[in-house]
Amino acid sequence: MSQPADPRWTAVRTRDRSADGRFVFAVTTTGIYCRPGCPARTPAAAHVRFFDTAVAAREAGFRACRRCRPDDDRHPHADAVEAACRRLQAEVPPPPLAALAADASLSLSRFQQVFRTLTGVTPRAYAAARRAERVRTALVTEDGVADAAFAAGFASSGRFYEATDDLLGMTPSAWRAGGAGETLRVTTAPCSLGHVLVASTDRGLCTIELGDDPDALVSGLTARLPHATLVRDDPDHAAHVAAVVALVEDPARGLDLPLDVRGTAFQQRVWAALRRVPCGTTVSYAELATALGRPSASRAVAGACAANTLAVAIPCHRVVRGDGSVSGYRWGVSRKRALLAREADTDASRGRSEG
Repeated sequence: MSQPADPRWTAVRTRDRSADGRFVFAVTTTGIYCRPGCPARTPAAAHVRFFDTAVAAREAGFRACRRCRPDDDRHPHADAVEAACRRLQAEVPPPPLAALAADASLSLSRFQQVFRTLTGVTPRAYAAARRAERVRTALVTEDGVADAAFAAGFASSGRFYEATDDLLGMTPSAWRAGGAGETLRVTTAPCSLGHVLVASTDRGLCTIELGDDPDALVSGLTARLPHATLVRDDPDHAAHVAAVVALVEDPARGLDLPLDVRGTAFQQRVWAALRRVPCGTTVSYAELATALGRPSASRAVAGACAANTLAVAIPCHRVVRGDGSVSGYRWGVSRKRALLAREADTDASRGRSEG
């Protein structure tokens, strides 16, 4: 009774590009190894050997094919994903995922997997982020909100208002007016790192800033939202401020308060990953990028850390350089070192008590 065909051979025989990146195959008669989707003539099955990686094929004495370049560091589907990104950015409404997968010669599930590997987000999240960019641009360049909705590709004002409220935390009109009609409760308080500013919306904490001068902290917030109503030193806000100050003094205690987090899809992923980094430990930008499935996105991760407006609550101070050295911090490197030192002390004290 014949044995069932190796699925890898089926991929080679059919030149299945969706299998590229999963393995390589080598041809014993030519001494060359290729990607499964290589356009070269299909070899005889008896002359084929399979390897999990290009490195393993080279170590076995085979050399890379010059047509499909299986040892190229560039992902085999990078061009297809870049083309999909261009379509998602240009077309309103965005094209169906099935059409994008077909253009990439991939199954729908494989396309979504590859897209997320290379971009860090799903195709749907990428399309939403591009639409968000169009929203921001339209709100600035168009004469009215209705014109902005049309320019951003929305079929109705209702959907436009719903999308901008989720993205910006306020209505389109309020965003255009620099926060007009929006109310933020704002309080500053002294702490061991200088002063802390805490601002909240009805959704939760939206800003935690550290600095030397409380008035300068408030001025910075006002510059970002010049027409928002700032309610200073609301007594009902005091408990939130006390919790934030306690967090600054002892980051190990955590913060059990809702956050009003606003950012792009990728920034949201980075910030969520930061909140999973345990107190008393650090992670490099490269390690964080790898954990997100985007090992080449260290700079993008650093940019998301720099865009964080919720100091300590989203602990971007726990991200360091690859050699462990402490690098830039939105609120000053000295504060970053101080936060890491007190977390290390807390971790050490916990270890002594458990011992």
